[in-house]
Amino acid sequence: MKPARRRFLHLAAGAVALQAVALPASVQAYPTRPVHVLVGFAAGGPTDLAARIVAEWLSQYFGEQFVVENRTGMAGNLATQAVINSSPDGDTLLFTGANSTISASLYKRLPFNFLQDMVPVGSVMRFPNLMVVPPSLPVNTVREFITFAKANPGKLLMASSGVGASPHLSGELFKFMTKINMMHVPYRGSAAAYPDLMTGKVHVLFDNLSGPVLELTQSGKLRALGVTSAHRWDSFPDIPAIAETVPGYEVNIWYGIFAPKDTSRQVVESLNAGINAALADSKVRARLVKGGGMPMAMTPSEFGKFIADDAEKWRKVIEFAGISAN
Repeated sequence: MKPARRRFLHLAAGAVALQAVALPASVQAYPTRPVHVLVGFAAGGPTDLAARIVAEWLSQYFGEQFVVENRTGMAGNLATQAVINSSPDGDTLLFTGANSTISASLYKRLPFNFLQDMVPVGSVMRFPNLMVVPPSLPVNTVREFITFAKANPGKLLMASSGVGASPHLSGELFKFMTKINMMHVPYRGSAAAYPDLMTGKVHVLFDNLSGPVLELTQSGKLRALGVTSAHRWDSFPDIPAIAETVPGYEVNIWYGIFAPKDTSRQVVESLNAGINAALADSKVRARLVKGGGMPMAMTPSEFGKFIADDAEKWRKVIEFAGISAN
């Protein structure tokens, strides 16, 4: 080969190499290192358990570890802020639920705007909350609970997984619509509330049906009174809907994954494909359904509209209930 020819090929190869190096990370293979999935609630709670099911699948799907990290506090908002402040490269994600769209109206001075500062990546599931009491409480139905609460004003303690989370707001709406007086006792995640609830130190909890509360009710350690969906939940038709006793009462919850604003479309679409593949897998679906949830696959744009509508719904509920966290 002539020297000039060799020199040309050498320069051309170098140019290609430089172009490859200069390509933005969004169009290179994703992910190239472990991905951190932040959850704003304690380990062992329903949000954490659902996040770990999805993270396990995504680790296998992408061939890179998706590591769940629990950043508790302020109804999940500390985890949200941490993700918003991270680099928009897809290496830090948020697994959250209705607590985020609730907080958009409940907290008046948040240092971020959830709808503007986060990118919807993919929805995971939807489900109602479940109203449970300790076996020692002398009530077996929602109506009996309301009667007992009115006979003991201010004496019942309502536990929650944290101020502003969906269990808290479910209880506040219930209080408002039934005109009963209970004191709110927030915990750092619902799992932390179970010991006190089972022993009767607190008297009621509205918890995510997708979580371990089902095992506690099925084993007799807690008593289920009703689901917060408008009608009985298909997976558990024997549990009445609270709306059968309190007409118009309804709370539905969801889980999904978000990334920081400015995350590339390629990364978002890649993650969305992985999430939807998980929801199409029979084993993953079975685990979600067994836990009380209904898989809910959407495109990023569909999920974005769903989130905007959900935030507006919670704004109306919060105004209706007349509550605020600050």
